[in-house]
Amino acid sequence: MISETTSFEPYWWRVAAPEPATPVALAARYDTAVVGSGFTGLRAAIELLRAGRSVVVLEREEPGSGASRRNAGYLGRALKTSFSKLRDRYGPDHALAVYRELGEAFRSTLEFIEKEGIRCHLQRCGRYIAASSPGHYEELATELEVMQRELGYAFSMVPRGRQREEFASDAYHGGAVIPDLASIHPGLYHKGLLALVLTLGGVVSGRTEVRSIEPRKEGISVATSRGHIRAADVVIATNGYTPPQFAWHARRLVPFTAYMAATEPLPADRFDSIIPARRTVLDTNFNIDFFRPAPDSPRILFGGATGSGLAGDSAIAVRLHRILANILPQLSDVRLDHVWTGNCAGTFDLRPHMGGRDRVWYALGYNFGGVAMGSYLGAKLAHRIMGRAEGNSVFEQGRFPTLPFYRGRAWFLPLVMKYFDWKDGKGTLRHPQRREDRSTSR
Repeated sequence: MISETTSFEPYWWRVAAPEPATPVALAARYDTAVVGSGFTGLRAAIELLRAGRSVVVLEREEPGSGASRRNAGYLGRALKTSFSKLRDRYGPDHALAVYRELGEAFRSTLEFIEKEGIRCHLQRCGRYIAASSPGHYEELATELEVMQRELGYAFSMVPRGRQREEFASDAYHGGAVIPDLASIHPGLYHKGLLALVLTLGGVVSGRTEVRSIEPRKEGISVATSRGHIRAADVVIATNGYTPPQFAWHARRLVPFTAYMAATEPLPADRFDSIIPARRTVLDTNFNIDFFRPAPDSPRILFGGATGSGLAGDSAIAVRLHRILANILPQLSDVRLDHVWTGNCAGTFDLRPHMGGRDRVWYALGYNFGGVAMGSYLGAKLAHRIMGRAEGNSVFEQGRFPTLPFYRGRAWFLPLVMKYFDWKDGKGTLRHPQRREDRSTSR
């Protein structure tokens, strides 16, 4: 349900709108040029600036207009590939290395926010994972038991009869609480990162498109819409906004559009009843639906239908409101105050990657985990550029896969997501309205 007052800008922009790009003088040369002003690029810039390097951040749009200030603000430590599946395919040592580094990404991002005093509503609220079927419930319990044994991560299972203690929906079959996971206001977090870069003497040039990057003996030539500069190192941190001219990187990313909405303010008792413990919520489907309380107002923020290829604000709003009404029918009369999108990126092996060649570095492909992994790999890249051991990462090991003839245009994505929607719904005994949504939305 939308109205004339519904905004199609992110909810987060109410207090953290993108900064208008102001002209800045570009030097002829920098130690490092960072392409992209999201979490990854800014965290890399901060570490490099503190090491005495000169840094310019080049942003095609206004700084803060991309995915970082459109994010859901979940802070966790998981991949789309479970620990058990990773262990079965690559062995226990590799699975432990990957998941321990995921844990380090989570921990280090928390510590960074707290140490720097970035006021972004950081909350160790925990997460509720809602099981989409009885089978998903059993699989979830088994997987979390393995992770508790191998990694020490606490959890508790919530049977369906007690589900409303965590999430006021009958569409799921119980779930699990991960008590120590966190959430942030991503707009304010990004705003804090940007302020740090500027305070440390970094140059941030908005409305500056990078058109080519060419390694040469005398340094890397970076052609921009505002002229040429040279840099000893370049960081590509464009993720879901990676342009086709970065052909090698674009071929390895699957860009997709994520959809989110914010309800109108709810009465206090109604708001408190939806997610009583104020946790973040997501379900066990591959193509997840997710919900969380706004950190600064009595609204429910939610999203879903990722990668569905929805066209136009109205179509997006209708689909999202349908998701809300199916999972939380008690909110079917609620108006949506904000509806927005963001460009994200997956990879063919469903894991992030970092690396570099000829002093051109990258960290890309966060597969729904951009807050922690984007921040963490940005810092990792900075240490890697400086030749420090802290730059070593399991996410730089192995190949960064692509497909034959793929050039970065994911025309197949809506079909793939329909397949996952079908697979997610197979054998699922969900709320009857939820099943109706699955049958009529295709």
